[in-house]
Amino acid sequence: MIFLIQKTLIFTIPLLIVALAGMYAERSGIINIALDGIMIFGAFVGALTALIMRKSPFFVDHNQLTFLLAMLIAAAAGALFSLLLSFSAVHLKADQTIGGTALNMLAPAIALLVIKVFFTKDMLEMERAADSSGTMKDFGFVILNDDLGPVGSVFFDKAYISTFLAAGLFILLSVFIYKTKTGLRLRACGEHPQAAASVGIDVMKMRYLGTTISGALAGLGGYIYIATVANGTASGSVAGMGFLAIAIMIFGNWKPLGIALGALLFGFLKCLGVIYAQISIPIRGQDVYFLRDLDLPMYFYNLIPYVAVLVVLAFTSASSRAPKAEGIPYDKGAR
Repeated sequence: MIFLIQKTLIFTIPLLIVALAGMYAERSGIINIALDGIMIFGAFVGALTALIMRKSPFFVDHNQLTFLLAMLIAAAAGALFSLLLSFSAVHLKADQTIGGTALNMLAPAIALLVIKVFFTKDMLEMERAADSSGTMKDFGFVILNDDLGPVGSVFFDKAYISTFLAAGLFILLSVFIYKTKTGLRLRACGEHPQAAASVGIDVMKMRYLGTTISGALAGLGGYIYIATVANGTASGSVAGMGFLAIAIMIFGNWKPLGIALGALLFGFLKCLGVIYAQISIPIRGQDVYFLRDLDLPMYFYNLIPYVAVLVVLAFTSASSRAPKAEGIPYDKGAR
């Protein structure tokens, strides 16, 4: 059971932070369907940063420093990449869905091109660099008593520092958007931008802010995904986690608490495809591996999260309330 919860948390964290990324963009009035592409770009830049640091003659072999800096640069890369979306949506007033789709196509193309041209020989090393193993024990969070108990084992045994950083960031940004003046202004721009502009709020600035924060979170989530879930695989894909995060955002009704519950649910379903053969129930003193004994193919369990998305959205779409002005280009002269 402890192993199942640990794995669920590992899968939950990228979904949690990327779904929050989508919420920030859409609360400001911009549809960010490019979350998957931004995740790929952030993951690629983060892995490239880790590789460069490891090859540098000035590098001090410290996995956690590499891990933290790679996460920071991945977030910055995601923020910069998202400016393409915000510029096209805010200044050019382009269709936001088409713009986001273009970024989803552009990001893996850039990553694969750079890898093939410059890093073909270093591909394996790049994957190892991405998997910088920034666990809490390596980080120095050492608990002298090995008997951590069930709660301690879940949160501190082989836990990644990214889990705690992302969870803290999620709480901080959830408070920011609801309890600060800037957060209230950002949400107003996604509901009624003309009314917001009438009281002196710079709608274009707020939409840039929302999309940039969204890009930073998605880039961070992308690197966390390849470093923790994918074990350092930098192959130009994040297995559709960005699209799953969008579904979680809609399921959570564009609210942090709903997003957290949705991420936990789909994180659990996502990890089933990886550990279903290891899940057991003690019966009469023996461990019974009931899922493994069903003798179903692995692909069946991999499909469950995506089928669940379709079912959940079908039943919750009627009660979902998206920001009123999302996807609508801001026009100063409109009423």
